[in-house]
Amino acid sequence: MTRTITPRPRTLVLLFLAALGALLAGAAPASAHAALTGSDPAQGVVVQQPPARVSLTFSEKVAMNGNSLRVLDPKGKPVQTGAPDNVRGTTYSVRLKGGLGKGTYTVTYEVVSADSHPVAGAYTFSIGAPSRTVVSGSGPTVGGGVVGGLYQVGRYVSYAGYIVLVGGAAFVLLCWRRGAGVRALQRLVVGGWLALTAATLWLLLLRGSYTTTGKVADVFDLGLLGQVLETKPGAALVSRLLLLAAAALFIAVLFGTYQRREEGAEKRDLTFGLGIGGLVVAAGLATSWAMSEHASVGLQPGIAMPVDVVHLLAVAAWLGGLTALLVALYRAPAGTPVEAAAVRRFSRLAFGSVVALVATGVYQSWRQLGSWSAFTDTRYGQLLLAKIALVAVMVGLASVSRRWTGRLSDQGAEEERAAAEAGSEKESVTAAKPTAGQDTAARGTGRADTAGQERATADAGASEPGPAPEDSGDSRRAAQLARQRAAVDTARRKRLRDGDAGRFGLRRSVLAEAAVAVVLLAVTTALTQTEPGRTEQEAKAATGAVTAPRNGSLSLSLPFDTGGADGKGVVALDIDPAHAGANSLHLFVRKPGGQLFDVPEVKIALTLEAKKIGPLSVAPEHITTGHWSADGVQIPMAGDWKVEVTVRTSDIDEVTVSKNAQIG
Repeated sequence: MTRTITPRPRTLVLLFLAALGALLAGAAPASAHAALTGSDPAQGVVVQQPPARVSLTFSEKVAMNGNSLRVLDPKGKPVQTGAPDNVRGTTYSVRLKGGLGKGTYTVTYEVVSADSHPVAGAYTFSIGAPSRTVVSGSGPTVGGGVVGGLYQVGRYVSYAGYIVLVGGAAFVLLCWRRGAGVRALQRLVVGGWLALTAATLWLLLLRGSYTTTGKVADVFDLGLLGQVLETKPGAALVSRLLLLAAAALFIAVLFGTYQRREEGAEKRDLTFGLGIGGLVVAAGLATSWAMSEHASVGLQPGIAMPVDVVHLLAVAAWLGGLTALLVALYRAPAGTPVEAAAVRRFSRLAFGSVVALVATGVYQSWRQLGSWSAFTDTRYGQLLLAKIALVAVMVGLASVSRRWTGRLSDQGAEEERAAAEAGSEKESVTAAKPTAGQDTAARGTGRADTAGQERATADAGASEPGPAPEDSGDSRRAAQLARQRAAVDTARRKRLRDGDAGRFGLRRSVLAEAAVAVVLLAVTTALTQTEPGRTEQEAKAATGAVTAPRNGSLSLSLPFDTGGADGKGVVALDIDPAHAGANSLHLFVRKPGGQLFDVPEVKIALTLEAKKIGPLSVAPEHITTGHWSADGVQIPMAGDWKVEVTVRTSDIDEVTVSKNAQIG
């Protein structure tokens, strides 16, 4: 891309200091993507008396329906009564039937967070004693499956359509006004509008099934569609459709009335009007994302939403303008090549966009991460690091493009002189008679290919029998000659354009940037649907505190990392009643995000080093997904026992973690 984005040391230092200060500004409340931070009964506990209700606490308020919170007995039958209700703040509960029997019960939840993303999960607790259960511990797959995949495709297409629509129009209006008459650019911008409109309708239809049943058959359920229209995301999608109608009018004027106007005061006024109107529509479209995504909830939404709008506008101006420039360099007619001045104007526009991206991106990073550790310990932080690396690559390519732009500028005067010379030749040929015009053109151009084509045309015309010069045959031959001269002139211009080393190098560098931009767009879209690192870390901390201490019981939390695939997680170990004699032991293996998952093998060993007792091996029995238990575990005496847990995640990836605990 042809931007004046040279990485000056002073600029890089200032940006680094700004990022450092923002990220070290301290922690703040969690934002976006609801996460389960507490429950009653707690995860994995064994209660002696059946509870009257089950309560769940989330990191933010969530939307629920009648089936959002379910409690299933060991046989998989629901035991909740009535719909869940909001008992206080972010805590929701559901009543249970009376007279529940002993065994392991599974709690499942399917909710929609305030930033419009579906959140689902499951956990177990036991009454009296653990038992086998037929319920899968993996929880519901809301937001997944075929409907989830189709919904994510719609999100990618909608972002791509917006970027091409806004960036392409900005390139034409602010950088290359002659581009309004270029068919390839017209098709690009109109294609962006069509993609965004189709994707918005697609998302509106899929939304109901995406956040509830996940069934393809429910996509066209009018009842679900009506429910969607009453939600904030539904209202945002409808608003986007209304704004797209205004965008269609903008496109019609830009590629209709505007491109036919001659340069002058009237066209300047129209440019100003289109610029203001286009900015309002583009900002409105960006707001439809900001009002229903991460920016609308959590920390400082009043600041975060405008920042998100500016960020999306900058992305569109940068990447969309890059796409338009690439199309102009490759597809513009030979008679109207993109000028060096237009490339320089886009460089300034892109530089301003990158400055805006850096400023807004630093704020968003601090808001969504809040700490340096979140960069590497959370999926959101890892994606953000990938995005930063891709932006750095594009800035490097931009410096290459800038050098080619300078060479293009040096050759611009020569190209303009050649075009002026061609225009004067065409005028002299048109003023003469057909036969004389052929000789004049041949002498004037001095090029063998042009003269040869025109002489061949003249010979063909002389050999044909026809009427006298005064008849209509002369006018037909003159028209044919004019078309041939135009074709020759176009071919000459194309050779001149393609033979321009500066333009050729610029094409290659812009194409490389466009390839990186496609990957950058994919990563950015993935970020919008990933749980922010700040929320994920808070949920991790809360998960360790969910298992509340009970009289006569012991709860331990041991993080592990085997180094292999899916090798990170947390082992939660409960020993009840945690005294000398027979004990009941429960072990839960959770991913960093808190979801229960299975590993090939877990082993437990207990050692009382002060008395040189042990290690006493315990082989727990697998109960359900992520849950192992062992009954009758004999602990011979009270003391400070070392509890070791060995976790094997693959044939070769294994680790042993330990913690000392007072038992008895």
